[in-house]
Order: sequence, then structure tokens, then C-alpha cells
Amino acid sequence: MQNHIKNLIRIGIFYDGYYFYKVSNYYKYEHERKSRISIAGLHDFIREEIASIMKIDDLRHCQIIDAHYFRGRSSAKDMGEKVQSERIFEDILMRENIVTHYLPLRYGENNTWQEKGIDVWLALEAYELAIYKRFDILVLVAGDGDYVPLVRKLNTLGTRVMLISWDYSYYNENGAVAETRTSRQLLDEVLYPVLMHERINKCASSEIINSLFVKEKRDTDGGNIDPSINTKPFSTREEPGLVSTIISIKNGFGFIKDEKINNVFFYYDSVTNKDFGDLEVGMKVRYLYEEDTERSIRDGATRYRAYKVTILD
Repeated sequence: MQNHIKNLIRIGIFYDGYYFYKVSNYYKYEHERKSRISIAGLHDFIREEIASIMKIDDLRHCQIIDAHYFRGRSSAKDMGEKVQSERIFEDILMRENIVTHYLPLRYGENNTWQEKGIDVWLALEAYELAIYKRFDILVLVAGDGDYVPLVRKLNTLGTRVMLISWDYSYYNENGAVAETRTSRQLLDEVLYPVLMHERINKCASSEIINSLFVKEKRDTDGGNIDPSINTKPFSTREEPGLVSTIISIKNGFGFIKDEKINNVFFYYDSVTNKDFGDLEVGMKVRYLYEEDTERSIRDGATRYRAYKVTILD
């Protein structure tokens, strides 16, 4: 027993929640996987990865002793129907023993919601807990260069840092290709950089990679076994139904002509009465729209998303 404890690798995981949420959305709506990232699967992957690096045969010697999730969040009043989906996602985090840390979103320039102070809070907590709990390896799920000072401080403690990050491209609401790239400086500072998009593409059919994605199964009550797949990245603010036409269809999403708000974005699962694969440019649709809080935060300008999209043709 004493030998087992002596050889234990103590792992702490710290999530930049907004970054992780964007990655999960990408795999759900734009990647061919069409599935969200499973937190349980990611934790299994991390333990396997560390065991491989440390040449440990018994996974019991690699234990996640602490995990924290940091994110900005709207008030319950502003969330509307999103409150339930947020609560469901929190249940998933609790099931994986992840401690949640939230700061209120605040209105910034152009009256848009913005996250303020999350990266600083994450860095302070990670540094303090690395001292207190003596992690052998601290895992940072992030991609922002703002975390470079944290990594340098952890290096002075002798705490090894693993970075879990993704690079990916996506279509923005204007139909243009945009990119998210991990900070090169951050990659250079950590001891164990893991570019997940490369690993996923290289080992696409392996069991450990497949377990990274949520399996969308239903229980007997019609709910999801892993409810994170229903977490919607927007606030609810209903408008009267509008009628217009589809002007663009991409891989899993499209755009509806709307001169008032410079065209409106919709995901494939927003269509109520037709398979997304059967949609065509020019089809007439009825839809509601609401502010897409997550995209507004990312772009620094108010963005909208259509829902309850009904094909009229």
C-alpha cells in the first residue's frame, strides 16, 4: 500500500470553460463527428496520456485529485430557458467531481456581453492549489497566450504542465472561414503539449479517441443519457415569427436572409419539419431569432441565431 501511494501521480485539471465550450460546439455542429466532447472521456484520455508519458502500466497510479471549471455566466433572468440546460451541464460537471467557478457576464462596448477576469481567476486558483495540493501534473484545458505567466510560475514550483488544446476552422455568421489557434508561446512553455485535433484525426478509430465524444442515447423518459448535448449556446428572447428565404447552406448550418440584422445564422438541429440534408438555397422558411450570447462574446458585437426554423415550401 505504501509503495502504491509513493508512486501515485497527482493530477489537477483546470478548464477555461468558454474555450472548452467553443471546442465542444465545433465538434457538435461543424466537425464530421457531430457530437460534443465528453468530459468523462476527456479525463480518461488525460489519465491514459499521462500514464504513457510516465511509463506507468497501472492507471490506478494516475489519479485526478482535483478539477476546476471557470466560466462567465449570465444572470438567471437573462438566461431564460437556458437556465435548465445550464443546470443539466452543471450536473455533468458535478458527476465528474469538477468544481465550478462563475463570474457574471458584463456589458462591454457596443452593449455586448463579455467575460472579464476569468483567466486571472483561473491562474490564481491554479497557482494556489498547485502549492497546496502539490500536483505532479497540472492539466490546462485552454489555448490563450494569457496563461503563459501561469505556466512559468508553475514551472518554478516544479509542477509539470500538460496543455490540452485544439486548433480548428469554422464558418462565422458572415459565411467566412475563421480560425481558432493555440498560442504558440503557450505551447512552447508547457512541458507536455497535446494538440487534440491532431490526435483525433490521426487515431480517429481508436477506442480512447471514440470515447472522447458523447454518445447520443435516450433514456426511457426521452431525455439524454449525457444531457450536455442539449446545452444551447444562446439566451432566450422570443420575437414574432418571421418569413424569409435560405441564402446559404454549409456543413451543418446555414443562413437566412434578414436585412434587419444582417442575415441570421441557424444550426441543422433548429429545423423542425425537414431533414437538414434536404434543404436548398431559396427555400422559404418561418423562424424565430434570439441573441447568440456566446458568439456575441467571442466577436465583440451582437450576433443572432434562428431557432424553430420551419420550411414552408
